Amino acid sequence: MSRKAAVVALTALAPISWGSTYFVTTEFLPPDRPLFTGLMRALPAGLLLLALTRKLPQGAWWWKSAVLGALNIGAFFPLLFLAAYRLPGGVAAVVGSVGPLFVVGLAALLLGDRPTVRSLLTAVAAAFGVSLVVLKAGAALDLIGVLAGLLSALSMSAGTVLTKRWGRPEGVGALALTGWQLTAGGLVILPIAALVEGAPPALDSTNLLGYAYLALGNTAISYFLWFRGIERLSASSVTLLGPLSPITAAVVGWVALGQALGPVQLAGMAIAFGATLFAQLSPRTTPGAQGAKKAGSFSSAERMDRKVSMDLEVSAVRR
Repeated sequence: MSRKAAVVALTALAPISWGSTYFVTTEFLPPDRPLFTGLMRALPAGLLLLALTRKLPQGAWWWKSAVLGALNIGAFFPLLFLAAYRLPGGVAAVVGSVGPLFVVGLAALLLGDRPTVRSLLTAVAAAFGVSLVVLKAGAALDLIGVLAGLLSALSMSAGTVLTKRWGRPEGVGALALTGWQLTAGGLVILPIAALVEGAPPALDSTNLLGYAYLALGNTAISYFLWFRGIERLSASSVTLLGPLSPITAAVVGWVALGQALGPVQLAGMAIAFGATLFAQLSPRTTPGAQGAKKAGSFSSAERMDRKVSMDLEVSAVRR
């Protein structure tokens, strides 16, 4: 297995893990506490990683970590849950699947990555495949729910692109950066959960087991792999691993909950999975383009990073 394939495979474990969230939430957690669940996913995981790495942000990384944590966690979770409550699950998943298109646009603005027909068509194909997997006939639309779903996708997309742009400070590993973001995101969710849902619910052993899984495997490890992948792969390649989440959710629902998968759903899974694989293939380049790539010491995104923050090590922002 090539080095890139190994990175892609490890990064893909994150959306695959996130695909199990619905099953764990419905079978292990107390009902109607989505914000508390988001808080229990983010804050304990972030504090654990802070304790393990023993590193705190320095200088500009205090506000950068706060921004990334708010985008990737603090705003993303509440908006996602609002969309899930206001929309049928299939509609919410379809709305969220436009994230790769947001990433393509934001990468052009912030990283200087020119969008290509290939990347746009792949993102559209992935969204279409997801819609076939999860969308059901007669699904109702709610304006607030749709807006919340779009904003959640935009929030995560902006966080992905900014994570790519800023890299990480010299001497700080991806595990510490993950801890900073999860802690910041959890602190954003904390007052919202207290205001909207009130005091925490009483928890039994089953609930604690579910929250332990969400905090450790579903969040701490998964987000570490996700941010690590953002550092090593292109932003569009990483975000187009996202369709693996609804595919996994459909498979888990079929295996564990007895939910049916018909020909349309299977076709959608094949389309979404095919788009995901296609996004990881390196496009062909001409000999001249290859020579130009070798001549430069870093990409356009990295040149931008050099101008913005000269204290970042080149290897920390490798694209």
